[in-house]
Amino acid sequence: MAMTWRDLLFAHWEVPVEKLRAALPGALPLDLFEGRAFVGVAPFRMTGIRGRWMPPVPGQTAFGELNVRTYVSIDNKPGVYFFSLDATNPLAIATARATFSLNYLRARISTARQADTVSYNAERTDRRAPAASLRCSYTATGPEFVARPGTLEHWLTERYSLYTVSRMGRGRTVRMGEIHHKPWPLRPAEASFETLDMTRLLGFGLEGPPCSVLMADRIDVPAWLPVRVRANAADFDGSVPA
Repeated sequence: MAMTWRDLLFAHWEVPVEKLRAALPGALPLDLFEGRAFVGVAPFRMTGIRGRWMPPVPGQTAFGELNVRTYVSIDNKPGVYFFSLDATNPLAIATARATFSLNYLRARISTARQADTVSYNAERTDRRAPAASLRCSYTATGPEFVARPGTLEHWLTERYSLYTVSRMGRGRTVRMGEIHHKPWPLRPAEASFETLDMTRLLGFGLEGPPCSVLMADRIDVPAWLPVRVRANAADFDGSVPA
């Protein structure tokens, strides 16, 4: 499939390693940057979603999305694990839950952009998860740049795989889906949060201001269906690639 992501915020908080590892499915090893663990909150707008080489489906191609994420790595392949993905499009939610085993949830989302400032409001309405909301605004404060390898900005953003865990009988299967795009056209940014309790389902909140705030105006993304990388995956006790 293909899509375009717009007005995307990368807001990250450092979280104690053991607290975050406890929130992950046991089959996924937590990835760390210099011994530190992070949770990211990423609100954005999805547009132009469609099957590759196919025209967009009218009325199904643009909606708000908000994900809560952390970072894992399997077989030296760094990727993203999504704790939750809130969105407004029922068809997209049903398709992603069935096809990608992603924890998509229904929400009401409104966005507005004026110059370099985005206002973003999200209210989870899905009964499959605790109620949660996000009210924030974020503003780009500088020109675009491409993150240098070895920096925290590069480690947080330049990831082209997502991992999911689903149960099969008594075991668990880990799947990996891949995406591709040019390096992120990042901009330094600042963000103001009126409400932020999207991590309630993890059993902890995010305290204080984020340690990293970045923004991207637009990026075009093709994505592929997930493939199985581990069957009957056992619990993994560690923070390095298995």
